[in-house]
Amino acid sequence: MKLFDVFPLFDINVVEGKGCYVYDDKGNEYLDLYGGHAVISVGHTHPYYVAKLTEQLNKLGFYSNSVVNKLQQELAQKMGEQCGYPDYFLFLVNSGAEANENAIKLASFHNGRKKVLSFKKAFHGRTSVTVATTDIPAYSAPVNQSENVVFAPFNDIEFVKKELATKEYCSVIIEGIQGVAGIQIPYDDFLKELRDVCTETGTILILDEIQSGYGRSGKFFAHQYAEIQADLITVAKGIGNGFPMSGVLINPMFKAVYGQLGTTFGGNHLACAAAIAVLDIMKDEKLIENAYNVGEFLMEELRKFPQIKEVRGRGLMIGMEFEEPIKEKRTKLLFEEKVFTGATGTHVFRLLPPLCLTIEQAKEFLERFKKVL
Repeated sequence: MKLFDVFPLFDINVVEGKGCYVYDDKGNEYLDLYGGHAVISVGHTHPYYVAKLTEQLNKLGFYSNSVVNKLQQELAQKMGEQCGYPDYFLFLVNSGAEANENAIKLASFHNGRKKVLSFKKAFHGRTSVTVATTDIPAYSAPVNQSENVVFAPFNDIEFVKKELATKEYCSVIIEGIQGVAGIQIPYDDFLKELRDVCTETGTILILDEIQSGYGRSGKFFAHQYAEIQADLITVAKGIGNGFPMSGVLINPMFKAVYGQLGTTFGGNHLACAAAIAVLDIMKDEKLIENAYNVGEFLMEELRKFPQIKEVRGRGLMIGMEFEEPIKEKRTKLLFEEKVFTGATGTHVFRLLPPLCLTIEQAKEFLERFKKVL
């Protein structure tokens, strides 16, 4: 049997990691400015993280959600305190798409409406409802296409107001920062007006913070720059530092109904141990503050490169747009200068490093990047 070929692969076998570096099976060291697609939040093989997972595995790796799991309760309490939503409920699942799928279902259960307003160039996942709200036609099979989803122009509040005035929409779903679209940031004033019109029309506001959340933007959630509160917030990626996990933060106005939501593996003992360790490390090492400071430094320095058309981002979620395609530059950066980065489309580099990236490591990247340019 062979693997189903769904991703184009670089011929590099990564076998080890430490902090902001990874190593291949030939002993080459790479500076990781991609974090496994924004997943590695506290760094590769952080000693505290490894110890907590090992300790839990020696006790119990898994049991079903039919019994009390105190680790879930500890995680909910710590996350609520650190993210600024202490009175919200937490529902734990396994992936970002699953979190968004359940959030949209919750909204529809809550107000009985069918339609969803999403945004141009949005990416929310590849499951049935989430791929329907993703503005990438190639990802959507005929069975996924839905007349109940409308895509609004990004940051266009007048379009949103006109649509929501019909009171047909169960929810609006929007990314805290659009990642796949090339690091596009919603205006703070737009988010404030969006919050108001959702409240006025009884529409549930869902903030997809799967990539932009968990400290990556320099705040716990990117939408907190606009000083608003969402009704439902989805988290994944950085929550487990590589252990598959996600969740939905749920406004207290929602009432649980047995049978509406469920999960087999969500919130298992190992996943909770990983997520608790991540929160402890983020707090103790002030990684959200670090993400803001190092991100500001990086963006300031990148804007000095005349070859770059535009630098966009917040914290350690950074996009660099070029006039010409970047494929050759990215390949040279990876193989000649030993740096992992991301890309979106044909013209944008995407930087999503671990939140523990230091100023010194940022300078190291800039020197290697300068050689490629």
